[in-house]
Amino acid sequence: MTVPDTPLRLDTEEALAVHLSGLAQKDERLARAIARAGAVSLRTSPRGFEGMARIVCGQQLSVASARAIWGRVEALGAVRADAYLSFDEPTLRATGLSRSKYETIRGVAEAVSAGALDFDIIDDLPAEEAIAALTELKGVGPWTAEIYLLFCAGHPDIFPAGDLALQKAVAHAFELPELPPAKALIDIVSPWSPHRGAAALMFWRYFSVMKNSGAWDAL
Repeated sequence: MTVPDTPLRLDTEEALAVHLSGLAQKDERLARAIARAGAVSLRTSPRGFEGMARIVCGQQLSVASARAIWGRVEALGAVRADAYLSFDEPTLRATGLSRSKYETIRGVAEAVSAGALDFDIIDDLPAEEAIAALTELKGVGPWTAEIYLLFCAGHPDIFPAGDLALQKAVAHAFELPELPPAKALIDIVSPWSPHRGAAALMFWRYFSVMKNSGAWDAL
């Protein structure tokens, strides 16, 4: 499969297939990991304020808990920046949002409403610039920014190196003696550009397959 010079946004299955093909050409170990992972699927969320708010809402919660809280936020109609700002703190906290999550989402909403944050621009920036812009927001760390860019913006070259599952998956696939910390993992995945987004999706799938097969007791 021919890999285009300009990396495709990860927003279709066809684009994902192109990126996985390019990734397999980078390293034989990656090709083997892709084969073991099996079918890799896109994981997409809405772009803009709603997508970022959903990610903040779900941090450090089970999928079920995050879905329930976000469902209550949706029921209020607080999925746009201006709508979120129209509700007071007690009303929004009653959905299950913690104080820190409420404040982080409010900060994002205020930045959008003031024109200081334009997701249409952020979504098309190079990875490092986009992450730097998003992490200027109080409460938004690198992982949050990276997850937004990968799942909401479909950024093709994002790899959340601080994610424990990704650290475990790469360590297993590459037969590393120990888990690589985030800084070391960034160096490992750097040569995979511009396909690091597809690599992240593939290694999350790899992690799940290895864990569920019982072949990886340490997980």
